[in-house]
Amino acid sequence: MKLVEIPRVSSISKKDFVANYLKPQLPVVLTSFDGEWPAYSKWSLDYMKTIAGDKVVPLYDDRPVQHKDGFNEPHATMKMSDYIDLLKKEPTKYRIFLWNILKEVPELQKDFSYPDFGIRLLKQLPMLFFGGRDSHTFMHYDIDLANIFHFHFEGEKECILFSQSQNKYLYKVPHSLITHESIDFSDPDLDKWPALKKAHGFRTTLKHGEVLYMPEGYWHYMKYKTPGFSMSLRALARNPRHLAKAAYNIFVMRHFDVLMRKIKGQKWIDWKNKRAIERTTV
Repeated sequence: MKLVEIPRVSSISKKDFVANYLKPQLPVVLTSFDGEWPAYSKWSLDYMKTIAGDKVVPLYDDRPVQHKDGFNEPHATMKMSDYIDLLKKEPTKYRIFLWNILKEVPELQKDFSYPDFGIRLLKQLPMLFFGGRDSHTFMHYDIDLANIFHFHFEGEKECILFSQSQNKYLYKVPHSLITHESIDFSDPDLDKWPALKKAHGFRTTLKHGEVLYMPEGYWHYMKYKTPGFSMSLRALARNPRHLAKAAYNIFVMRHFDVLMRKIKGQKWIDWKNKRAIERTTV
């Protein structure tokens, strides 16, 4: 893979962000953003344990998708206090994915505000993501192809991104939002997955207090180098083609996929993984 480091800036004006990153749809890391947020001094794993320790949280790992799995159905549940103890004790594959602050712990909203980056942020969808050392997501893109601002807290997280223009090299699984699950994007076997040699993407490592801007529909792979967590704020896609694709994904694709799993069972999953390889350009 041909990965370049994502540009890093300590601060940026709204005008410059819109001109240099939002309009051309390029990623950037803001290294000194704090937005006068109490979150930057308060939020840690220990603080989350204190304020949300009794909440039962959904957990996900890196097991391959099975036909019986529901859309975004968790693999396990655990009290937040027990989960954070686990994160600190030993490496674990379990991650928290798409945990809605407003719904689960409304008082956390007092610790942050919605910054003006020159694009309107959705105020009902602030999501938290947690992971233990060496846990990772599959390479995927978000169902709504949103513009994403990913604020990182505690620890370090490796991020690898690709634009939608690289789909033909990524072994994209049809009727889904992921690439072939057997690929380790932190250390891919390029003999087994040769098309990845042609893929052009971006990489960075996020630390506490840094913000990653991911443009519309960007593929992203996240690997936790240490236990930590992040919050994503999002804005609707502005490209009409991306909006149309988002609508298709939400209202057609995911329902069709669920139906085919019920009809064909594991054969549907196996066929999709096979097609991901067959139709990838080498």
